[in-house]
Amino acid sequence: MLNPFGPEQIPGSYVGLRKRVFQHVQDMRVNDQIFEVVKNAYERALLGENIVLSRAERNRMLSQIMKMVLEDMIKKLNEGSKST
Repeated sequence: MLNPFGPEQIPGSYVGLRKRVFQHVQDMRVNDQIFEVVKNAYERALLGENIVLSRAERNRMLSQIMKMVLEDMIKKLNEGSKST
């Protein structure tokens, strides 16, 4: 939506802004970056443990670890929003 008083866009609703910002974050492939950071840390940790796992076991454990990390991130986000 264009502003009738000038060339800038009218920011619109909160929901519209949230949608645009989310799309920008998605375009930057933040999800892929987070996944790669966790995966690399997971692989380094497995090397440090010096344990051999099958491919299926590695994938299953990566999925479980990823879920735990994301749940921890959500918990920290929720705790941060309570303090503001």
